[in-house]
Amino acid sequence: MKTNERKIHWENVFQTKDTAKVSWFQSIPETSLRLIEKLNIDKTSKIIEVGCGDSFLGDFLLDKNYSEITLLDISEKALNTIKHRLGEKVKAITFLAADVTEFSTSQKYNLWHDRAVFHFLTDENDRNKYVNSVSEKLVSGGYLILGTFSNNGPNVCSGLQVQQYSEKEITEIFSSNFKKIECFTENHQTPSGGSQNFLFSIFQRI
Repeated sequence: MKTNERKIHWENVFQTKDTAKVSWFQSIPETSLRLIEKLNIDKTSKIIEVGCGDSFLGDFLLDKNYSEITLLDISEKALNTIKHRLGEKVKAITFLAADVTEFSTSQKYNLWHDRAVFHFLTDENDRNKYVNSVSEKLVSGGYLILGTFSNNGPNVCSGLQVQQYSEKEITEIFSSNFKKIECFTENHQTPSGGSQNFLFSIFQRI
């Protein structure tokens, strides 16, 4: 899927759907917060969440006194929802409306968090661009927290084909510049009462 097609798709999703009812919704991103706190990074660490949609992770990170937060999504509508929700707190966050495989920045990050993008990249070229991007933008010793659908997860989400991963497969993809810290699977309960099996992986930039 080309960038403009991705943008059209996701702008439509966030324009037309009640995202409190979509399958990926979390009122409290408990696993992500637990993993971030487990890494025990400094509160001034530069954190980027890619494919944030209109998630609440940024809100909770602010509440926990993390001060250098960037939220990136291809959908401007999704980002505007967060901005409206945060009110005055919006000044504490950097927002980037961009495709994660193409965005450029001189900023280097200590933590890259993604629970929503990588498994949608079914094209090998897009995956390679993603891996190169995170490799370039993380400092040495920085962390990547990646949530993808496992081999027991769905193969379609939001009307799009997704790529499922095993621990071995995801580790191999990032093996050139990262060392694996931890991988585990976890069931996410959807708002409709269903279940999606995720593979969460933590890597450290070499």
